Amino acid sequence: MAKPKAGPTNWSSESEPLERKTGRALGIIEILQATYPDAKCSLEPRNAFRLMVATILAAQCTDERVNMVTPGLFERYPTIQSFAEAREEDIQEIIRSTGFFRQKSRSIIEASQDIMAKFGGEVPGTLAELTTLRGVGRKTANLVLGECFDTPGMVVDTHVTRLSQRLGLTSNTDPTKIEFDLMKVVPERHWTELNHLLVSHGRAICKAPTPRCDQCPVLELCPTGRERMGMAQLGE
Repeated sequence: MAKPKAGPTNWSSESEPLERKTGRALGIIEILQATYPDAKCSLEPRNAFRLMVATILAAQCTDERVNMVTPGLFERYPTIQSFAEAREEDIQEIIRSTGFFRQKSRSIIEASQDIMAKFGGEVPGTLAELTTLRGVGRKTANLVLGECFDTPGMVVDTHVTRLSQRLGLTSNTDPTKIEFDLMKVVPERHWTELNHLLVSHGRAICKAPTPRCDQCPVLELCPTGRERMGMAQLGE
C-alpha cells in the first residue's frame, strides 16, 4: 500500500456537485452501517429529561464518566421537580468529576425550573423550545429530539466536526454551519444515526490527530485519506 503523506488535502468540498456528494455520503453511511452495526448513543439515559441532563454533563467530559455519575444523580433527584428545587452545591458534589461542575449544576437547575414553569413539567419537543433552556444548544437539542421524539436531528459534536471535514462533506468549522451543510447532503432518514456512526468511526479509526487511513473501510470515498495515502483524488 502507498506510504501515507502528511499535510491537509487540497481537494475542495465546494467543487463537488451536490448530487455526487450525496451519493458519496450514502456510500459512506452504508459502509459504516456494516462496520458498526451496533452504533448507538453512548449516553445511557433514554428518558428525554435524563438524556438532556447527561448531554449537559458530557460537555468537555467522556460519555463513560457521565454514565458513571448519572445513576447516583438520578437516584438523588428522580424528578424534574426535584432538580428544580435542588441546591447547586449538592449537585456540584455529585457531578464534580465531570468538570465545569459549577456551570453544569446551574444549567441543570435553571433548565429544570424553566421546564416546570414554562412547559408544564414536560420536556418540550421542538428545537426552538429546547434551545431556550439554559445549557441546551443545538447539539443537545438535536440529540434529544432524535433519540426521544423520533424527530431527525443532525448532532454535530467534535467527532462529527472532524470526520465531516476529512470526508469532504463540509469545509466549515462552525458547528451550526456544519449542521446545515450535512442536512443538505445527507437524506433526513439518516440524520440521527449519522452522529452515532461517525462517533464510532472516530473512536476506532479516524482519530485525532492522526487517522488510521490504512485501516479505514471508507478510504476509497475519503478525499483526505486518499491524499494521505498517495492515491489519485476523487474525480481524477
